Amino acid sequence: MKLTLALLTALLLAPLAALHAADAPTKKPNILVILADDLGYGDVQCNNPERGKIRTPNIDRLAAQGMRFTDGHSSSGVCSPSRYTLLTGRYHWRTKLQSGIVGVFGDPLIAPDRMTIGTLAKQNGYRTAAIGKWHLGWDWPITKEQRSLLEAPGKVGEDDEAKPKRTPAVPTEKQLKFWREFFSKPIAGGPTTRGFDTYFGTDVPNWPPYCFIENNRTLGIPTEFLPREHMVNNQASRPGPALEDWKLENILPTLGERAAAFITESVKRPEPFLLYLPLTAPHTPLAVIEAWKNKSDLNTYADFVMQTDATIGRVLDALEKSGAAKNTLVIFTSDNGCAPYVGARELEKMGHYPSGPLRGYKSDAWEGGHRVPFMVRWPGVVKAGSVCSQLVYQADFMRTFADLFGVKLPDDAGEDSFSLMPLLKGEDKPTRENAVSASHGGTPALRSAAWKYIPAPGSGGWGTGGDQSQPAQLYNLADDLGETKNLAAAMPEKVAEMKVLLEKLITDGRSTPGTVQKNDVEVKRYPAKTNGRTKKNANAAK
Repeated sequence: MKLTLALLTALLLAPLAALHAADAPTKKPNILVILADDLGYGDVQCNNPERGKIRTPNIDRLAAQGMRFTDGHSSSGVCSPSRYTLLTGRYHWRTKLQSGIVGVFGDPLIAPDRMTIGTLAKQNGYRTAAIGKWHLGWDWPITKEQRSLLEAPGKVGEDDEAKPKRTPAVPTEKQLKFWREFFSKPIAGGPTTRGFDTYFGTDVPNWPPYCFIENNRTLGIPTEFLPREHMVNNQASRPGPALEDWKLENILPTLGERAAAFITESVKRPEPFLLYLPLTAPHTPLAVIEAWKNKSDLNTYADFVMQTDATIGRVLDALEKSGAAKNTLVIFTSDNGCAPYVGARELEKMGHYPSGPLRGYKSDAWEGGHRVPFMVRWPGVVKAGSVCSQLVYQADFMRTFADLFGVKLPDDAGEDSFSLMPLLKGEDKPTRENAVSASHGGTPALRSAAWKYIPAPGSGGWGTGGDQSQPAQLYNLADDLGETKNLAAAMPEKVAEMKVLLEKLITDGRSTPGTVQKNDVEVKRYPAKTNGRTKKNANAAK
C-alpha cells in the first residue's frame, strides 16, 4: 500500500515539476566575437572554393558547424569606422569620422556615454573583455606641443609600402625623459571605459607605441625607435617609440594565447562572458612566425592568412577544451576587404582572388571593400552547415545581443542595428531592407534589397577604374555581383529613389524604427551640391 501511494504521489507531482523546469531560467550563452583585420571575402576557402588557393581549415570548420552569410558587410572599407559600428550598432558616418581612420595617438571615437556591446553585456550580468587591436582612440595624456617628442623623421603613411627615408637610431635625451613620464601614466578613454572589464592588445600593431597595453597602461616603457629593418616589406608603417627588442611576429601568437587563457579562466566563474577578439591579422605587419613561412606556396600575405586561421583554431580549441563550446555563440567576421598592396594582383595571377567574385579591395565602396567573411556558430540554435543569403551587417550584433538578453535598447543606442535572431533560428526573410557602407574617402554605398547606389564615380578609395563621366553608379547585385554594369544613366528614376532613401537615413539619425536622433556632426553629402556655395561647404551641409 505504501509503495502504491508513493507511486501515485510521484505521478501527481511530475507535471508540476516539469512546469517548474520549463519556467526555470536557462543559462545565458557566452559570446565570442572574432574580428579578423583585412581578411578578404575570397581569402576564406569556403567562400571561394573555385578561385581561392589559401587553406583555412579552422574558419571553414566554424562555418560548417554554423551559418555562413554570403551578404555580410562591415561599415567601411577601412578599420576604425568598421570597429565603431560593430561595437555600437550605429553607422560611423554619423560621427566626426566622415572619412579615413583614427590617427596616431588619436582621440576616442566612441563617446563616453555611447552604449557598446560590452556595455550591454555588462548590464546583463556578463564579464567582458577586449583582446587585440583597438584603433578607436584614447585620451592620451599629451598636449599638441608634446606630440613632436613621440614623432620621428621619415614617417610614412598608413599601409604605405614605401621605405621611410630615414629612421633615427636613438631618441634624444629630451625624448627619453618625456617617454619615461608619458608611458608611466594611465591612459584614459580606452576599452575599459567603453564597456569592457579588461583589455589587452597593441592598439594598432603597425603604429607606435610598439608595446602591449593592458587595461589602461603600457606594459613597459619604450626606450628606442623601432629599428629600420622593421619598417620595410609590409611590416610597420610608422617609426615611433618601441620597447627594446620588440618583435612584431610575437603579437598575433600572444593575442591567441591571451584569448585562450581568458576563456579557460572564465568558465570557472559563475557569470557568462563576452570576449571581443579583434585580431591584428592578416593586416600588416606581415610578421609571419617561422612555422608558417612559405606554407601557402603563394606569398607572405597568404602565409599570414594561414597563421591567422591557425590562431583562430587555437582559440576555438581552448573553448572546446573548456567545456563551454556548446553554450557559446561564436561570431567570426572581418573589418574590411583584403588590402591591395599586400600582393593582391600577384595572387590573382597565381589563381587566388582575395575578393572572390567581388569588385575592389580594402578602402573601396565596391563590394570587395566591405562585403566580408561573416559566420555564426551557436550549437542548438543555428543549424550546422546552413548558408544565408540575406543582407546582414556588423551593426546588427548590438540588437541581436539585446534580443538574446531579452531587453529593449534605448532609443539612443543601436540606431542602425537589426536583430539577426530570426535568421539564426532558420527564417529566410529580410531582417533589414537597407544598409550603408562607406569607402576610405567617405563615399557611401547604399544597399536597398539587391540594388546598390554609389553617388560618385570610381571606388571612393584607393581603387582605380569606373566611368568618370558618370556622376553616380547603380548596380543590381542580384544579377551583377561583380558590379560591371552601371545602370545609373539608364534608370534615373531608380537613382532618384535611392538618393531620397539615403537622405532620409541621414536626416532621421537612424535606420531602425524609433525616435529621430541627432547625428554627432553635419554629415557630408555626395555628390557635392554647389548651388552657388563652395564644394567644401556643400559637402558639410546638414
